[in-house]
Amino acid sequence: MEVDVAVPDDAVGAVNGDLNSRRGRLHGMEPLGNSITNIKAEVPMAEMLTYSQSLTSMTGGRGDYHMHFARYEEVPTHVAQKVMEESQKEKEEVKA
Repeated sequence: MEVDVAVPDDAVGAVNGDLNSRRGRLHGMEPLGNSITNIKAEVPMAEMLTYSQSLTSMTGGRGDYHMHFARYEEVPTHVAQKVMEESQKEKEEVKA
């Protein structure tokens, strides 16, 4: 997903760190005025499902974001392995 996040200047570091922890690729920042900075990034959709709550917490409710589809990419090996293990556990639980 392509993500645009508008945040107060005092929260830029926390938001950048959070996007990085979500496997995001930062593409840049630009000041919007009134002590607001716009952060542009690409982040996997699976990592954005709980982003609204995190952004609210980091910015005290002053942050906003928009996202739209960018492209499909192959899932990293360690994430794919985790998904397959969880799927196998679910199948075993259904059989029991």
